Amino acid sequence: MQASFRFPRALAGLFAAALLGGGIALGGAAAFGKLGDKTTIIREEVAPRSSAPAVFQQGKQRSINEIYRAAAPAVVHIETTTRVKQPADPFFGNPFGTSQTQRALGSGFVLDKAGHIVTNYHVVQGASLIQVSFSNNERFKAKVVGVDPSTDVAVLKVNVKSRALKALTLGNSDVVRVGDQVIAIGNPFGLDRSVTAGIVSAVQRRIEAPNNLSIAHVIQTDAALNHGNSGGPLLNAQGEVIGVNAQIETGGQDQGNVGIGFAIPINTVKDVVAELIKHGKVQHAYLGIEGKTLQSNIARLFHLPLTSGVLVASVRPNTGAAKAGLRAARNQVTVEGESWPAGGDVIVKVDGQPVPTIERLIDLISTKKPGDKIDLEVIRGTNRVHLNVTLGRQP
Repeated sequence: MQASFRFPRALAGLFAAALLGGGIALGGAAAFGKLGDKTTIIREEVAPRSSAPAVFQQGKQRSINEIYRAAAPAVVHIETTTRVKQPADPFFGNPFGTSQTQRALGSGFVLDKAGHIVTNYHVVQGASLIQVSFSNNERFKAKVVGVDPSTDVAVLKVNVKSRALKALTLGNSDVVRVGDQVIAIGNPFGLDRSVTAGIVSAVQRRIEAPNNLSIAHVIQTDAALNHGNSGGPLLNAQGEVIGVNAQIETGGQDQGNVGIGFAIPINTVKDVVAELIKHGKVQHAYLGIEGKTLQSNIARLFHLPLTSGVLVASVRPNTGAAKAGLRAARNQVTVEGESWPAGGDVIVKVDGQPVPTIERLIDLISTKKPGDKIDLEVIRGTNRVHLNVTLGRQP
């Protein structure tokens, strides 16, 4: 049964996100399971859209041209070849099946002088051949060191012993602010090392990864991004990488830029890349729930003895959450057109640390490893309950 109420609606953004590589798909991913639909709850200030600046402000910031000249040699053009097998169809003269070759374009950037290159997972997904081109038109075959579909990150490696590589400097995405000026360098539609400029339009977005989980702390920018920009760097005014360009919002229309692009935060990328280079894969801890950030007006409506936490919408079978006895919502309540899980547990703490939002829950779980045990504190009705949860491995 579903009830309906009228309340002031939470500010939310509904995005039809498209990956920026050769293929087009809806974007999302999280450290413990799908977190619901493609709604992004906005809790940060959103800056008004502005035209791209010709130069950045004076001071420690550098001009766009200075940043471009320094960074462009470290940005690479990625071309992938994928063989797609067509099934046999004797009725149409194809009794044995055929294979077709598909080519796609993307971007990436040099991580270190050992030849490691960072790009998006969706750029190289399923590729049988990967070629990387540098600014002097040298082209090399690249091998995949490791991929992580949950964060849409991949690390490639090229053998460039005869070449002095220039690597980009990685910044700190935790200090990125709305309104900060940024530039993007990539290969939109195969146009090598094109530069666009803009600002940080919002932070703390969530987008969907290729495996349908949720990537948190995503940076939104109005710097123009198009297909082929995937995997390229988003740089701050000091020329440091603060994100990896991954998706654009299309508004459900065509697949071109409409001034809303998304970059995976570099602090997330740093952790993933280190694991990929060391182990070739990343093992994410998995709680096994779908949840939603509780808002104060919803807490009052549900007569809950708290004003913040994470509403448990569903619990996936045979997961740590299920085995520990975490209870899912019994029904859904619609408030001003938005659906809210009702009647289930509300997560308020993990190992004694407050969990005011779903993003905070993601952060805390992402610091754990499969097999770790956590103390999950929940509100169940009017009672406070502690559950001992053993985290699983993200599927």
